[in-house]
Amino acid sequence: MRVHKVDVLVVGGGAAGIAAAAAAAREGAKALLIERNDRLGGVLEQCIHPGFGLHRYREELTGPEFAARLRGEFENSGADLLTETTLLELSPAGPRVRAASPTGLLELRPRAVVWACGARERPFGALRIPGPRPAGIYTAGLAQKLVNIHGLLPGKRAVILGSGDIGLIMARRLHLEGVEVAAVLEIKPFPGGLMRNVVQCLEDFGIPLLLRHTVAQVHGLRRLEGVTVVEVDEEGVPLPGMERFIPCDVLVLSVGLIPEVRALEPFVRLDPVNRGPGVNAWLQTEVPWLFSAGNSVAVFDLVDTVAALGARAGAAAARYARGELSPARAVPLVRGENVLHLVPSALVPGEEATVFLRVPRPFPRVKVSLGGVISYNHLGARPAEMIELKVPPEASEELSRMPEVRVEVTPA
Repeated sequence: MRVHKVDVLVVGGGAAGIAAAAAAAREGAKALLIERNDRLGGVLEQCIHPGFGLHRYREELTGPEFAARLRGEFENSGADLLTETTLLELSPAGPRVRAASPTGLLELRPRAVVWACGARERPFGALRIPGPRPAGIYTAGLAQKLVNIHGLLPGKRAVILGSGDIGLIMARRLHLEGVEVAAVLEIKPFPGGLMRNVVQCLEDFGIPLLLRHTVAQVHGLRRLEGVTVVEVDEEGVPLPGMERFIPCDVLVLSVGLIPEVRALEPFVRLDPVNRGPGVNAWLQTEVPWLFSAGNSVAVFDLVDTVAALGARAGAAAARYARGELSPARAVPLVRGENVLHLVPSALVPGEEATVFLRVPRPFPRVKVSLGGVISYNHLGARPAEMIELKVPPEASEELSRMPEVRVEVTPA
């Protein structure tokens, strides 16, 4: 078994991983990125729609264009790359990583690891919808790959369950390719995706969005023949007598993403809401040599944010590998009223930080408070959009005097 010693090992070649490896190399570290696919880019390669890069590059790009920009940064950084390489084991002793590549098994001995494996789609089985399991049921990401990468249409008439961004974008994409989209269903009383996608993907094409609706049953043995749709109350419980049948041969699921952290579960405590590892302002986990960024920490709405966090994690990992970043005293961030997702989980005293959070329901205007000391006013808070707050070094120093910092959102 070949043994490789590196300063920083980055696992995952999506936006966060590419940015992390490039940033670590620019910091002078010997950085290695491993990716299980045959090229870098992750899910960006199948996201052929525009809307990327507005924050990072100050221009609107498609997903492949954004990935190409990141690959250019990576190539110029001097970081090393192993594609078609799959992580088999991450051991906290050392740390040590075992991976399988086309040339055989590898043992990697890094000084720091950046976990950037993104998120996976919630499958149909997790929804516990009654009925058979016929062909024609796809996650939104798989449907997107079939259409955009392989040039295949999944069917002729589709129903989309869930109004997440990928589901909204696939509603438009299927419509443009000639597939009739009967409806987009959302169990909550508000859309799950960005408002710009609701407008550009549904309203502009006359695709109906049915809020407080879900699929109660699927029909068909070998091939999907239709779904029973039902209206639900505020608690998500189906209302009696409100069922109706919609004939279709495709059901697309856009029902959320789950951070891919199964290899970390044996030795890293996961945040119960974010479902990724808890990290401090440096994107450092409770295991000092392990950093994490992007959708493996929590699911973000913009890839620009994912890339920015990847770069921060990579630079911090390089500093740790040089011995410049000792485990810091962390001041916990605690969820208060109207706070759902929250990143990071702790502040580092005297260090600049960016706090990201989501609210559980829409508000026209809110005030966000950190520890009752610092407050921000924010207009138009929606569950689909991360609220981003900058915490300057002097503010984090002030907040560090508290045993914990409570983050609260109140209607303004």
